[in-house]
Amino acid sequence: MAGKSKYILCKPAVVCFLAMLCCALWGSAFPFIKIGYGLFNIVSDDTPSKILFAGIRFFAAGVLVIAFSSFNSKRIILPKRKSVSSIVVLSVFQTIMQYIFFYIGLSHTTGTKGSVLNSTSVFFVLILACVVFRQEKLNFQKTIGCMIGFAGTVIINLSQGGADGGISFFGEGFIILSSLSYAVSSVLMKKYSTNEDPVALSGYQFVLGGAVMTAAGLFAGGRLGVANINAVLLLLYLAFVSAAAYTVWGVLLKYNDVSKVAVFSFMTPVFGCIFSAMFLKESLAGSLGKTIISLFLVSAGVIIVNMKFNFKGDKI
Repeated sequence: MAGKSKYILCKPAVVCFLAMLCCALWGSAFPFIKIGYGLFNIVSDDTPSKILFAGIRFFAAGVLVIAFSSFNSKRIILPKRKSVSSIVVLSVFQTIMQYIFFYIGLSHTTGTKGSVLNSTSVFFVLILACVVFRQEKLNFQKTIGCMIGFAGTVIINLSQGGADGGISFFGEGFIILSSLSYAVSSVLMKKYSTNEDPVALSGYQFVLGGAVMTAAGLFAGGRLGVANINAVLLLLYLAFVSAAAYTVWGVLLKYNDVSKVAVFSFMTPVFGCIFSAMFLKESLAGSLGKTIISLFLVSAGVIIVNMKFNFKGDKI
């Protein structure tokens, strides 16, 4: 059964569909997070409340993952004793550090610069997977594919304006640290899932990370305004986004090269731009051409990284 799952999840069409689905879910989170801030009365400079909001979201995501996995297995899924350390480490990098750095950094820089710098995580993943952890081979194909995909991310974000201004450690610096945290979590998920269940790892690291972020947000003075049914449903949707996307992403990382999955991350800001236009009524009229170019470049980058080219002396 495991061999059959590996065969299916390694097929390019399946990887493409599932990875794009994850990116679409993550992209949809951008406008809904903004809507959520309004529903929960969180002002733009209230970072503790944003961390509290994220903590509750991720804790709920973990509960959803564990509940679904337990229902599907017809038994309560509990972490193995040997998996506890992996869960703690994953939680630190994938949830706690990544999102605390991201929310603090985003409050000290523009959304455009944040999105572009956040996309550098693909390069960090490539370097860590190939050079540090040696999980795969670094070659020209992967490097050029990531560079082309990154160019698409830059274009879609420059079309929104706001790329000017200086550089600060607590702004741009924290966004880069957030990207590095995500990259570390990706290669660790690849490493840990070799002998452990990626679904259980995702679920319990979310529960732990969400609990820590919730406590940190409350301790720092974060508060959520009076919620109505729309606010609760929106929070549940965001929890579902994290639960579904990260779980599927973790399974893809288990059976495929990290670089071939990570390169799809460049599609997330593109989906974010499209969904923002749909739900926040942000116009794409003035940037339609750049959006098309961005989609083309990102798609080209994904294809280059994932296609098998017979370079002399370089076996892909």
